[in-house]
Amino acid sequence: MIAATFLILLGAYLTCGLVFAIPFALIGVKKIDPHGAHGSWGFRLLIIPGTMAFWPLLLRRWATGVKKPPEECNAHRLGAECGARNAEYRNTHPRSAFHSTPHSEIRTPHSL
Repeated sequence: MIAATFLILLGAYLTCGLVFAIPFALIGVKKIDPHGAHGSWGFRLLIIPGTMAFWPLLLRRWATGVKKPPEECNAHRLGAECGARNAEYRNTHPRSAFHSTPHSEIRTPHSL
């Protein structure tokens, strides 16, 4: 009973996805992705299964008129942004006497 209900709901979801995917592949991909505007018919055929799976997300992007893909936010990108801010800070603020010491002259307990 649970499996049958799950399969019926999955079928309904994918049917809605197919109904959405056809006009999206023909018209919508041009509106939300500038690179997809020049896609061939093969490209449009290949994106239909993914469009069927992610149709609610793509429908929201198409309805809101978003023109470029979202920028991912992961640890690497955040670290790069912090590194850029730190480099900008180092370029705009003078170094203290502690930072002007070359690494070869820094004495550690192991070098004593």
